[in-house]
Amino acid sequence: MNKKANIIIPILIAISVASGILIGNLLNRNSQPGFAGINIGGPNKISNILSYIDQGYVDSINTSDLVEKTIPEILKNLDPHTTYIPPKDMKEVQEEMTGKFSGIGVQFSIMEDTVRVIEVISGGPSSKVGLLPGDRIVRVNDSIIAGVNVVNRTVLTLLRGDKNTKVEVGIIRKGYADELDFEITRGDIPINSVDVSYMIDEETGFIKISRFANKTYKEFMDGMKKISRQGAKKVIIDLRQNPGGSLVAVLQMVDEFLEKNELILYTEGENQPRKTYNASGSNTWKDFQVYVLIDEFSASASEIFAGAMQDNDRAIIIGRRSFGKGLVQEQIPLQDGSALRLTVARFYTPSGRCIQSPYENGNEEYYNQIYERFHSMEQLVSDSIHFADSLKYTTKSGRIVYGGGGVMPDFFVPMDTAGNSDYYNKIYRKGLVYSFAYSYADENRDRLAPFTRGEEFDSYLDKQKVLDDFVKYAEEKGISKDNEGLKSSGLLINTQLKAYIARNIIGEEGFYPIIKKIDKTLLKAIEISRQNLLAENINNTTSVSEESAE
Repeated sequence: MNKKANIIIPILIAISVASGILIGNLLNRNSQPGFAGINIGGPNKISNILSYIDQGYVDSINTSDLVEKTIPEILKNLDPHTTYIPPKDMKEVQEEMTGKFSGIGVQFSIMEDTVRVIEVISGGPSSKVGLLPGDRIVRVNDSIIAGVNVVNRTVLTLLRGDKNTKVEVGIIRKGYADELDFEITRGDIPINSVDVSYMIDEETGFIKISRFANKTYKEFMDGMKKISRQGAKKVIIDLRQNPGGSLVAVLQMVDEFLEKNELILYTEGENQPRKTYNASGSNTWKDFQVYVLIDEFSASASEIFAGAMQDNDRAIIIGRRSFGKGLVQEQIPLQDGSALRLTVARFYTPSGRCIQSPYENGNEEYYNQIYERFHSMEQLVSDSIHFADSLKYTTKSGRIVYGGGGVMPDFFVPMDTAGNSDYYNKIYRKGLVYSFAYSYADENRDRLAPFTRGEEFDSYLDKQKVLDDFVKYAEEKGISKDNEGLKSSGLLINTQLKAYIARNIIGEEGFYPIIKKIDKTLLKAIEISRQNLLAENINNTTSVSEESAE
């Protein structure tokens, strides 16, 4: 019986399929004359198929939804950075690039299923009505957002809205038994690209740039003017974990460090003739020594900046090999409010390097390259990186640099694994450093309020023995005290605690000066800057660069 079934069933399936096709063809001839005018081949094949579906499919179907799902599948066959932006996502994308959105002007964090206000933007809508750091937002209009497993995106959707629209928030505040109600008129809130600019020592400034957007250049120039007024002669520019963004912004920034007609980069593609970008001669910061920090998450515009400064021998690059995104996208608006971000060219650094990482084996492998670098120990040992001689280029002064995937630093700094322990991993997985720092800042806000500099927090909190308090807090959260773990991780935990407490009171100006003490890459940059390598002889870095790449 089974043998007979094995023979008969495939025959029945084949007959049924053939019958379906035959009946369909008969129906087409007798009742669907509209199909006759559709040419299934040619350049409009996809639109023709959609017409067939629209006119003849057995069930009701929304072809617009079908198109929305199909476009990303088509683009997957191109490069990893050609993307489709649906209409619903365009607003968020535009906010990122313009550097502002309409909202209430608070920075918040969700801890223990409660939305807690970390910072109130000075002069913003919430500041004007009296919201304070430490407030708990429990309600937005009619939506309860406490104790309901709310997520960041939901809170953002509720708080953001069109400029001049009103939103009502319910607040729980320490010292008040009842919920406080505030009606807030939304306004323009800046999204800052420059996280912080401050003086590390008497002659060295530090500027951290988290993204490149339309306002990045202005923020950067403001930061440079600030440290210049304070006596800076050197600047460390931190582009670590900066994914890139606006090409215009990075070109403007590089222009402030190069002499007239020095090459910044050039772009070229199959349908795009070579386009060259040269410095205008602005060169406002020509007397500054420059040190640039990069890592495996520095991409795109970050790599343009690092590559241009390196190839022109204008800066020393410190850290680890950057991501390797050397493709240029053009955003093409579509009629329904969506957009196509189409890759139109590759960019090349002044020495001729294309720093785009290979993507021939598909998008998944391309994005997994970061994990492969961990597996190959690249983040720990520079000698694990091997480049062919065909990828060797030279800078303006003859230093050797390499293309083929990312910017190689002049000074390699391995990922810092010091301070790791089972104890630290347990408290990290539970986010206890962040939750303790928030609670401590909240409970001691009055005592901490007079401090305006990170160094003041650092000194004061050392005397308060916050690490001891934290160990007890961790025990209450189910993680027993581990003397060996504290021996290995005590400095790391203590420094993070102090830095996050300071951030919760005065923001990034408090955080960065403290966290610097355990930032090996920044400490290396400070060491190099004090040796005056850039001023005396930048060629001293040649051997280091070669060692890093071979």
